[in-house]
Amino acid sequence: MKKEFARGLVVGKFCPLHRGHELVIRRAIARCERVFVLSYTKPEYPDCAPRRREQWLATLFPETERLVLSEERLRASGGGPLPYNDDSEETHRKFVIWVCEHVWHTRVDAVFTSESYGEPFAATLARCFGSPVQHVSIDPTRDEVPISGSKLRLDVHRHREMLAPAVYASFVESVCLLGGESSGKTTLAEALARDWGTRWVPEFGRDLWVAKGGQLDYEDLLVIGREQVAREEAARLHASRFLFCDTSPLTTLFYSQEMFGKAEPELEALARRRYDHVVLCAPDFPFTQDGTRREPEFREKQHAWYLRELQERQIPFVVATGSLLQRTAMLREVMAPDWRRSFD
Repeated sequence: MKKEFARGLVVGKFCPLHRGHELVIRRAIARCERVFVLSYTKPEYPDCAPRRREQWLATLFPETERLVLSEERLRASGGGPLPYNDDSEETHRKFVIWVCEHVWHTRVDAVFTSESYGEPFAATLARCFGSPVQHVSIDPTRDEVPISGSKLRLDVHRHREMLAPAVYASFVESVCLLGGESSGKTTLAEALARDWGTRWVPEFGRDLWVAKGGQLDYEDLLVIGREQVAREEAARLHASRFLFCDTSPLTTLFYSQEMFGKAEPELEALARRRYDHVVLCAPDFPFTQDGTRREPEFREKQHAWYLRELQERQIPFVVATGSLLQRTAMLREVMAPDWRRSFD
């Protein structure tokens, strides 16, 4: 069935892309054959970089024609500079018209907004295009979706229900726990996840090692690295504020070098994966031999290797020491010194 409009336009900062934005875009998709989505902001907002906004839009609305502009991207398209957010409405209208004509090479016949500027915006487009452009107002009183970008930016975690999981996941901070055998990192990961009411990602390599009776092949190490990352990304969609990762591909790299004296280039690349926080668990717990671990001296060797690698790779990290209670208390201060106020 032919839709009401041939080409619809949605413009926004999308910092971040929230349920209200989704409503506007979905309504445009329902009524337009083609939907053009333009995002730009000057200045940029923390944690809402162009690449990230592009990813959000591509994930949620792959059927649209999207353009997320930065100063660099605009210059590459032959334009510039971006208008400031507080520039006049006329300046922004002229800018959007330039994008339509010189980047998309198209005209639109409908503009979808939830703002009061929509009607004069559509009128300006119509005058410049020489053809009718209708303004379609979507939830201007915020009855359907009671949220705004400015409110969300104050605390995305408090209003996470207003963000799609794929968007909220971008605001989840990853915490990687490293450490030698019997250094308490699994216990710490579980405890932190419980304290924060979020998810943790177990060490896949250990599960595979047990499943294969302690006999890993060289090819297994790359499988472990890939699967560890895949499980982290899957868990991030269900995490809240923090995601605690029991080890990382850096550990897998250690075992590959230790067991086989080499590592696949892809595993080397995976070992460069970045985390928001890195915690190295000190080997100050009494060593526990559960039948799957090597000798206590091997734990010291691992700890020394982690110290050297993290320093050489210039990765900031903290060393967790003491009892479980002492470690969890220390990490609360490191990760979020205002964590109590965040949830009051």
